[in-house]
Amino acid sequence: MNWPNHDGPWRQWRDALTSERMHHGWLLAGKSGLGKHDFALAAARELVDEPGVPQPAGEHPDIITLTHLPKDDKEEKKREEGKPYQTKRNISVAQIRAMQKRLNTRPTLGSRRAIIVDPADDMETSASNALLKSLEEPPQGTFFLLVTHRPSRLLPTIRSRCRIMRFPVLNARQLEEMLSQQSGETNPAALEAARLASGGSYGAALRFMNQDLAPIAASIGGLLREGDPQFTGRGELARLIGGRPDRERLQAVLELAQAITAQAARTADPTQRMALIDAHGELVALAGQAPTFNYDAGLLAMEIGTLLVSASGASARPNV
Repeated sequence: MNWPNHDGPWRQWRDALTSERMHHGWLLAGKSGLGKHDFALAAARELVDEPGVPQPAGEHPDIITLTHLPKDDKEEKKREEGKPYQTKRNISVAQIRAMQKRLNTRPTLGSRRAIIVDPADDMETSASNALLKSLEEPPQGTFFLLVTHRPSRLLPTIRSRCRIMRFPVLNARQLEEMLSQQSGETNPAALEAARLASGGSYGAALRFMNQDLAPIAASIGGLLREGDPQFTGRGELARLIGGRPDRERLQAVLELAQAITAQAARTADPTQRMALIDAHGELVALAGQAPTFNYDAGLLAMEIGTLLVSASGASARPNV
C-alpha cells in the first residue's frame, strides 16, 4: 500500500542509513492506523539489504517481529489455517527473552539485523525492563524499531535510548483517496463521515466503514450536542454497540468517541471546550484500561455515554 504520509519518515530513515553512525533504536510514533507497521517492515528490509548479499523474497531470517501471539492453542490453530484469531493482550517477557537468545549469534545473511516490536505500548512491564537491557547494550549490527501509538506508555528509559520518528495524520484528500481505492466506497457522504470520525487515521476510518459505525457516530454526536436527561440516549448507544461486542469493535467505538469529542472541542466556546477536553482525557484513559480487565459491555457503553453527556453543552456535569 502507498502511504502518502510517509514521505517525511522515509527521508529521515534514509538520511540515517547513509550517515556515518546509524542510531540503534527508533520509536515509530503516531496514531494507530497510519501505516507504521508497513513502514517498519519496509525500513527493516532496506536496513538488512546490503550490497552483494542475496535477499529472500519472503520471510527474512534477520528481521524479527514481536507482536501479539494467539490467545491459546485453539487460536494458534486458527492462525495456522489462515483464519481470524484472537490474540493475547500483551507482548510477554518470554518473547523478549527468546529474541535476546537469537542476539547471541551473528545475523544469518549479512552484518545487520532488525528487531520490530509492534506495538511496543503493549509490552508487559517485565518485558519492557528486559528489552531495556538490549537497548542499553545493543549487539553490533542490531537495530530496534518500536512501533508505538502512545509513546507516553513506554518507560522513560526506553524513550531516552531511541530516536523518535513521528508519523503525521492523513489529510482529507489523502484519506478519501485511500478509502475509495481500498474499500471501493464511492458515496461522498460515507467517505466524509469516515474521515471526520477517524481523526486522520486510515485504520480508524476503515474500521468505521467495516464496523458500520455511522449510527454510533450519530449517537455520540447527539449525546455531545443534546445531553441525555432521560438516559435514553445512553441506552441507544449501548444497543448500537451490541450486547457482546468483540475487543476490536469496542476499541473502534472508543477511538471514534475520542475523535468526535476532539473535533467538537476545536469549535466549542471556551467554557464547553474545557469540559470536552476533560471528557476526551477520560475517554483516552478508559480506552487504555478496557483491555486489561473483565468488563460488562453494557456498563462500558454507559460509561462512554456518561463521559460524553458530561461534556454536553445541554447538560451540567452529572453526579455519577
